[in-house]
Amino acid sequence: MGAEAEAEAEAEKQGAENEKPSPNSITVAQFLSWKRQKDADESARKAEAARKRAVDIAAGTVQMNGRELFLHEPWVFDDTRL
Repeated sequence: MGAEAEAEAEAEKQGAENEKPSPNSITVAQFLSWKRQKDADESARKAEAARKRAVDIAAGTVQMNGRELFLHEPWVFDDTRL
């Protein structure tokens, strides 16, 4: 019985250690909150970059890529006007 009691005490000790959160651990709610904030910041940054690019294209300060040219000046790609 001594070995069983010792093994049981060791298992309880390990279980108690697993229940204590480490100093750097976070909860699921904290992670989800961080993730939502990170995604919101990323989408805001992308929207601002797209808005600035659209303003620069309208002002003619940057060269358009093919997709932007097709959307803004589709007559350039019209083969029937030859």
